[in-house]
Amino acid sequence: MSRPGPDTPIETRWEGRFITVRQQGNWEYVSRSRGIHAAVILAIDDSDDGRHVILVEQYRVPLKARCLELPAGLVGDDTAGEASEIAAQRELEEETGYHANRWRTVGEFYSSPGMVSESFTLLIATDLTKVGEGGGVDGEDIIVHRVPLAGIAEFVAAKRGEGCGIDVRVAMLLASGLLAGS
Repeated sequence: MSRPGPDTPIETRWEGRFITVRQQGNWEYVSRSRGIHAAVILAIDDSDDGRHVILVEQYRVPLKARCLELPAGLVGDDTAGEASEIAAQRELEEETGYHANRWRTVGEFYSSPGMVSESFTLLIATDLTKVGEGGGVDGEDIIVHRVPLAGIAEFVAAKRGEGCGIDVRVAMLLASGLLAGS
């Protein structure tokens, strides 16, 4: 497939509340509607019983299965101009029941740049305090996992064995290079 030139017009094929299907030349892709993006949180819990990472598991309609993921949420979905850091704080507490006292923004990343223009800001949350049950809002039915970092590969393999989908961002935990600087 040939790449369209930068001046090739972009056509909107379909637009919903959250996604838009676009075409530029012969290239089709999906983008977030209204310019919203996501905040993804790598939440690290250092305590007396070792270093843990907080993961969430929830049913994902496109997969028709539950999926193991880092906590995440949309930025600016309800509040235009919302900062990624504010959305990340809200989503961490809603989804996991944890509050983080320290935050570090790693940067902007792209989910699947060959077919989706969506970006997300990755933030590392540390100095965690459990403040609630988590589980999400509006029937999200999120299961919270506090996983020892030393056993992350085994945990992911077990979840995969149960038929759980694994979000690609979980792969960075298996490589753990990102955690060295946290």
